[in-house]
Amino acid sequence: MKKNILILVIAIFHQYLFSQDTLREKYNLMPWPQHINENNTPFKIDEKLTISIAGEDFKKRVTNASVQFLRRLANRTGVFIDAGFPIKQKKASIKISFDTVSNLTIESDETYSLEVKENSVLIKAKTDVGALRGLETLLQLVNFNQNGYYFEGVAIKDSPRFVWRGLMIDAARHFQPMSVLKRNLNAMASVKLNVFHWHLTDDQGFRVESKVYPKLQEKASDGLFYTQEQVKEIVKYASNLGIRVIPEFDVPGHSTAILTAYPELGSKEGANYAIERFSGIFDPTLNPSIEATYTFLENLFTEITPLFPDEYFHIGGDENEGKHWDENEKIQEFKKEHNLKSNHELQTYFNIKLEKILKKLGKKLMGWDEILTPSLPTSAVIHSWRGKREGLEQSTLIEAAKRGYQGVLSTGYYIDRMLSIEHHYSVDPIGDVVLTKEERKRILGAETTMWSELVTSKTIDSRIWPRTAAIAERFWSAKAVNDVNNMQKRLEVINFQLEELGITHIKNRAVILRNISNHQENNALKTLSNLCEPIKIYSRNEAGTEYKTFSPFTLFADACVADAKDAVIFNKLVAQENFNEIKIYLKHWSKNYDELQAVLNNPNVKPLGELSKNLSITSNILLNILTKKEISTWQIDKLNASIALLEKPYLDVELAVVASFKNLITLSQKKYSSKK
Repeated sequence: MKKNILILVIAIFHQYLFSQDTLREKYNLMPWPQHINENNTPFKIDEKLTISIAGEDFKKRVTNASVQFLRRLANRTGVFIDAGFPIKQKKASIKISFDTVSNLTIESDETYSLEVKENSVLIKAKTDVGALRGLETLLQLVNFNQNGYYFEGVAIKDSPRFVWRGLMIDAARHFQPMSVLKRNLNAMASVKLNVFHWHLTDDQGFRVESKVYPKLQEKASDGLFYTQEQVKEIVKYASNLGIRVIPEFDVPGHSTAILTAYPELGSKEGANYAIERFSGIFDPTLNPSIEATYTFLENLFTEITPLFPDEYFHIGGDENEGKHWDENEKIQEFKKEHNLKSNHELQTYFNIKLEKILKKLGKKLMGWDEILTPSLPTSAVIHSWRGKREGLEQSTLIEAAKRGYQGVLSTGYYIDRMLSIEHHYSVDPIGDVVLTKEERKRILGAETTMWSELVTSKTIDSRIWPRTAAIAERFWSAKAVNDVNNMQKRLEVINFQLEELGITHIKNRAVILRNISNHQENNALKTLSNLCEPIKIYSRNEAGTEYKTFSPFTLFADACVADAKDAVIFNKLVAQENFNEIKIYLKHWSKNYDELQAVLNNPNVKPLGELSKNLSITSNILLNILTKKEISTWQIDKLNASIALLEKPYLDVELAVVASFKNLITLSQKKYSSKK
């Protein structure tokens, strides 16, 4: 009997998984909800659509979200909505209810249920933030036919897998204006991210106004900083979207900007500090052996922490090699006096002092995984970015959880490395590690990280989106939701919905291409940008010395993205051996060099000439082989020579179809006999 029941349970489970796979093919929801069922009762969207809210008296978040929902819905559908909002509960077509207002902590409940029927839409949640998540899902259920627009008829019960789902934006290396932050916060909310990690200080700039230490913005920001009122504005804006804001003030390393303003806090006596213009890891470091450093930080944090109501406060703590500590005799004496055997132990001493300061201010210290040492209090939060490191059996995230620390993962989610969405989507925050219930609870979640050495406000969106939308799914959805092909199908739709929100990742690529071609439209240049990807893993700015603060970031590489659109399609066609479609692309590319001539005299385009020429040569030979169905030795030799040239980087990009060209040669050799 028990065996039969087990078989029945397994059969039901497999049937459920099959039905979910079928629904993922039909609907373009991202992140994918925990439970969804069809009821085949779509709700027609017309001018009579209205929204009501029932819940706590304080309805500000849901009111704001409802108004924005109506604006976005009208823009997408073209429907002239009449009254819209607010409407009494009984008469409304979309009824929203929730039990309490969220105070935005890791304990906040974001669960919701959504039911679309023919005559009504019901969103129920325990908190107002849960209601916001339901509204975002409803907007993704908009569809149309020849009779008009409608919401798909479904019933959804949803909740996040992780409580911490973040995006880090570095506003220190390159300052990001308020408009950039707000549009990215909107995009974050649309895919249910709930933590904005704001990297505010580094060697290249200190970006927050201090009234206690005004030299920080006067001498260390190039005049590009957020006033305290602007900080409050961003925090409030994020709060209305159900997003927490975690500030990062990076110390004791990455402190050149701080020391430019207050050199007396530095570890190198008499040093002439200046804002760093290059990228990389630099020697200037706060002096942990003098009380003035802790007085400065306590005064600064006392002033700054009230701007950020969240409990967590990030102190960085990464990439301090301690060179200036080694060179300072007084610091070496201090280490001996306090029995500190290494710079790592000295930094732990520093971190413990900061932990006490922040605790007194009601904050939890958070730092990159370099802060993980045996003597660090377990109240600290470990932000894992290096994965597994020497001396540890597991990744720093898992080690931290096993040692009693809360942790957040960013390993595998460094989107500035320009790796493919397939790469990032394959990373699971926990993986297959077996954890106890308590250890699992300590793993709060994960963040994508957008370091800004190579981005400005014009290009940052194309580096964050749409890849972060897919990564957000790994943070919210069940672990089993990990099919790359299905994700890419849904992401294609979500990509354009991000543009609706004001994200500039699509349109600004065209702006950059026009800029480098002297404001001329050129299809050949656009074609190349859809085949090329920026060179990866920091090889574009190796050692941080190719680009400086005011270098141009409107070059060809800036118009290219991690997943080159046509390259992705072509590579799949080659894998499928779809020769008819392959020939269409090859024919188009064989003309690229001729079509590029119109703009090839421009200095920013001219270096692409060799790339375009060899693309055309390679495409033409492959097209002839596939058309005439014969392959000769001289063709192979010429192909190999041309492909060898295509393999090298051009203007900091790489052609993303080279491997497929090589595969085509192999396929052709197998398909057609060689003729001399």
